[in-house]
Amino acid sequence: MMAGFGHTSRRHPRSRGRTGSRSGPDRATLGIIGVICAVAGFFVLGIVLGPVAVVCGWLAMGRSWNGARPLPALVALVLGAIDTVLAIVALAGTASPGYGVF
Repeated sequence: MMAGFGHTSRRHPRSRGRTGSRSGPDRATLGIIGVICAVAGFFVLGIVLGPVAVVCGWLAMGRSWNGARPLPALVALVLGAIDTVLAIVALAGTASPGYGVF
């Protein structure tokens, strides 16, 4: 058989196996990145870093509520949600006529 130009014995593309669930170290890294984004979001760019922390926490939890929840993933999810809500409240306060929330 020819080994190039689409004449391979492989039926699926190589990147097919990478679309599965995340492994342990990848989840731990996503959890830590989410916690860092959540803490930094309390000080700067909360409207951007809050949702990033929520997404990182959700992906670190394996995209489900079942099973064991790693602590950094849960902290990232909760702090990111609080951060997002506070940023929305602050933006709503500055958009209204008056002195704002803070």
